[in-house]
Amino acid sequence: MNNTKNKIVFAFAAACFAVGLLSSCGPDQKEKDEQQQTIKQENDIDTPAVIAVPAQKGKLVSAITIPGELVPYQEVELYAKINSYVKKLYVDIGSQVHQGQLLVTLDAPEINSQLAEAESRIQQMEATYYASKATYDRLFNTSKTPGTVSQNDLEQAEAKKNADLANVDAAKSSYKEVAANLNYLEIRAPFDGVITLRNINEGAYVGPGGKTTDPLLVLQDQNRMRLVVSVPENYTGGLDGKDQVTFSVEALPNRKFTALVKRLAGALDTKLRSERIEMDVYNKDRMLLPHMYANVDVPLPSRDSAIIVPKSAVVTSTERVFVVKINNNKAEWIDVKKGLQSGDQMEVYGNLQSGDQIVKQASDEIRDGATLKVSRQ
Repeated sequence: MNNTKNKIVFAFAAACFAVGLLSSCGPDQKEKDEQQQTIKQENDIDTPAVIAVPAQKGKLVSAITIPGELVPYQEVELYAKINSYVKKLYVDIGSQVHQGQLLVTLDAPEINSQLAEAESRIQQMEATYYASKATYDRLFNTSKTPGTVSQNDLEQAEAKKNADLANVDAAKSSYKEVAANLNYLEIRAPFDGVITLRNINEGAYVGPGGKTTDPLLVLQDQNRMRLVVSVPENYTGGLDGKDQVTFSVEALPNRKFTALVKRLAGALDTKLRSERIEMDVYNKDRMLLPHMYANVDVPLPSRDSAIIVPKSAVVTSTERVFVVKINNNKAEWIDVKKGLQSGDQMEVYGNLQSGDQIVKQASDEIRDGATLKVSRQ
C-alpha cells in the first residue's frame, strides 16, 4: 500500500517538473524564432535574391487590334442637273448595273422649246449675216472703180459683216448649250456596281429647283472595297506598304479575311493623332457589305534592331521606366523607353548592351545600388 502511494507521489512530482520546464522554456524559444525570422527578412531586404537573364539584341513582330470600317471602293450619288420630271425608272434597290447603262430617263418639255428658239435664232442671225455680206461684196466690187465708193463706207460694211458673223457663232453656241441639256435627261451608270438607294418614283419632280436635296440614286462598287483603319501615332513607325492584315466582322465571327496594305496617308489626323491606312478587299462572293465594322489585326514588325528583355524586367513607376542591371552583384537602375511588345517579350531602348545581365522579375523595391543574391536561369 505504501509502495503504491509512493509511486503516485513520484509520478505527480515528475509531471509537475515537466510542466514547469515547458512553461519556463516555451516563451524564450518562440521569441528566439521570431528574432531569427526578423533577421532573415532584414537580410532579404538588404540582399534580395534575384534571377538574372541576359539582354539580347533582336527584332520583334507585334500586332495591334484596332477597329476599322469597310467602305465601297467607289460610291457616287446621282442627281438631276436640270429641273425635270422622272419619265422612266429602269432600276431599283439591289439592281446590278454596268458602266454606261441607262438608269433614269427625265422629261423637260421646256428644253424642246428652248432648243427650237435657239435654232430659230441661228437662222435669224444667218439671214442678217448673208445680207450684210452681200452688201459688203457689192461695195467691194464697186470700189474697184476708183472714186465710186469711199473707203469709210467699205470699212463700215466690212465691220457690219464681221459682227453679224460673230452673232451667228454666238447663236450656234447657245444652241449647243441648250442641246447639251438633253444629255442630262438621261442618267447613266459611271461604273459597274449596285444601286443601294432610290429616292424617286416615276413622275417625280427633280432637279436643283426640287423640294428635296437627296440624291436620286446611290451607286456603289462592292466587288472591291476599302478597309479603312486609323493607326495611333505610337505605332506608325512600324507600318509598311507591303504588310498584310487579317480582320473579322461580327456578322461572320468564324471567318478570317486577309488584305494587303495599299495606301498610307503619310500624315497624322490632327484630331485623332493617327494615320489613315487603306487595304483593298476583293469581295467577289459578296459576303462583306459596305460600312461593316471590322476588328483588324495590324502587324507591326520592328524596323530597327533593339534590345529584347522580358516584360517582367521593365519597371514602370510614376517617375521613370527602368530595368535593373546587375553590375558586380549590385543593382543599377537603367532608364529605358518601351518599344513593341510580343508575348512576354518587349523592346527597350536605353544604355543597355547585348549580353548585359538584368533582373528578370524587377520592381522598385530593389533599390539602386543594393547588393543582390544572383542566381542564373
